[in-house]
Amino acid sequence: MPPATREPAAGPCTGAALAPDSAADDGPRDVAVVGGGVVGLTCALELARSGHRVRVHTADPWPATTSAVAAAIWFPYRAAPVDAVLRWGATSLEVLTRLAADPATGVRLRPGTFVHRTPEPDLWWTPGVPGVRPAAPEELPPGARAGTRCTLPVVDTGAYLPWLAAGCASAGVATVPGRVAALDEVAGDVVVVAAGLGSGHLLDDDTGVPVQGQVVRLADPGLSGWVLDQDGPAGLTYVVPRGRDVVCGGTAVEGATGREPDPRVEAAILERACALVPELRGQPVLSRAVGLRPARPTVRLERLEIGGRPVVACYGHGGAGVTLSWGCAAEVAGLV
Repeated sequence: MPPATREPAAGPCTGAALAPDSAADDGPRDVAVVGGGVVGLTCALELARSGHRVRVHTADPWPATTSAVAAAIWFPYRAAPVDAVLRWGATSLEVLTRLAADPATGVRLRPGTFVHRTPEPDLWWTPGVPGVRPAAPEELPPGARAGTRCTLPVVDTGAYLPWLAAGCASAGVATVPGRVAALDEVAGDVVVVAAGLGSGHLLDDDTGVPVQGQVVRLADPGLSGWVLDQDGPAGLTYVVPRGRDVVCGGTAVEGATGREPDPRVEAAILERACALVPELRGQPVLSRAVGLRPARPTVRLERLEIGGRPVVACYGHGGAGVTLSWGCAAEVAGLV
C-alpha cells in the first residue's frame, strides 16, 4: 500500500539560488518530471504531496531502470559534493528508517560491516549514522583486520519501486510512457529533469558518464547482515541480504555501456563474495543483472530558466540514487 502520511519535506533549500521573484507565485504548478527511476518517482511523490499537479515521463517501466538493479543499501557511493551529499543523505536516512516500520515498503534496517583495508579509513559518510562503532574480531569476514559496524536501511527495490509508484498514483501523479528527446516536447509550468544518464542531452551537459555495475542474486541462506568491502584486493565486493535473496556485487567500470551480464565477471564476483561470506557457497543463482550508474563530477541539483520556463535539474547521483533520493526530492520541491 502507498504511504498514508506525508514524509516531512526538508527546510529551506540550500542548493542553487532562486531568482529574486521566484517565490512570487507559490501556488500549485503543472510539473512534468522526466525520469521514472527512484529519483524521478521520489521527486514526483514529494511534489504531488506539496500540492502540485504532476506527470512522470518515463522511458522504461520501473523493472527496466537502473534503480531496479541496485543492491540499494543506504551508502553514498560515487556521489559529490560531500557537504550536499551528507545533507541529502541524512534526510533520506531519516525517511527510510521510518519506512522500515512498514513491511510493504521493502525497506529493512540491517546491521553490517564496512571492511577497512587501510590503517586510517575515510569514514566521511558516517556523520548522522547512529550506532557507528569499530567491528569486533568475530564480526569481521575472513581475511579482514578491521571494520566499522552500523545498522543501515536496505531497500529491496523489487518491492520499493512498485510501492513508490503506487504512492505516486494515489497522490494523483499521472504516468506518460515514452522517451523524451527534447524539453520542448514536454508540457507544464515547470520541468524536473531526473532521468539519470538520459538527463545530459536534455540540458546540453556532456559531463555524465556511465559506471557499469554487475550483480548476481543468490538464495539467502539466512544471513543476518551485509558486508561492504570497497577496497578489496580483488575489487569492489558487497553482499547485501534482502530475505528473499542476497545481492552480490560488484563492478564499477567507468564508460562501459553494455547491459548484458558477463559470465566471467559473475564468476569473479561470486568468488570474492564467497570469500567474504562462506555461507554463500553452494547457494543457487536466482537472477543476474547489469546497471549503468549515472555518474557525474557532482550531483547537479539547480533551477534553470530554459525557453522562458523554469527547469529543475536533479541528476548525476552515481551509485547513490536511493541514498540521496528523499533529500534531493525535498530540495527539488523547494526549488519548484
